[in-house]
Amino acid sequence: MTLKQKTDYKKQLLRISLDILEKRIASNQLAIDNAQASANEEEKSSAGDKYETSRAMSHIEKDMYAKQLAANKNEIAALLSVDCTKLYSSIVPGAVIKCSGCTFFIAAGLGKITVEGEIVYLLSPNVPLAKLLYNKSKGDGIFFNDKELLILDVY
Repeated sequence: MTLKQKTDYKKQLLRISLDILEKRIASNQLAIDNAQASANEEEKSSAGDKYETSRAMSHIEKDMYAKQLAANKNEIAALLSVDCTKLYSSIVPGAVIKCSGCTFFIAAGLGKITVEGEIVYLLSPNVPLAKLLYNKSKGDGIFFNDKELLILDVY
């Protein structure tokens, strides 16, 4: 893989990650709006306790989605700090790690995706697996999912 192909691949992973987060943010915002609308639509009745309970539940739901929204916005900020033009020889946040069987991108904890037929794990820099990978380089090995993986490339 050429240096340009490596930076293009990192940019592609970054775009995919940002797209995932933007969809989550839109979903969170819609859920917040729906919870608020639900709370506003509750009508006061003679069963006052039911009214208060329903409104309280709507507010709890709204708060939960607001926390998810804030977490997703923090993930976007972390992603935007990743410099995709920089290539690394050892593993640090922002690195792509090609292993036998899978690839890791240390930037945001978004889970497992498939890119160009290849499994890629989008890892938060703070998760134990990312910390296990730190400062390793091409030729080193790690254990993941009860398998030993050989690090084939880092960039």
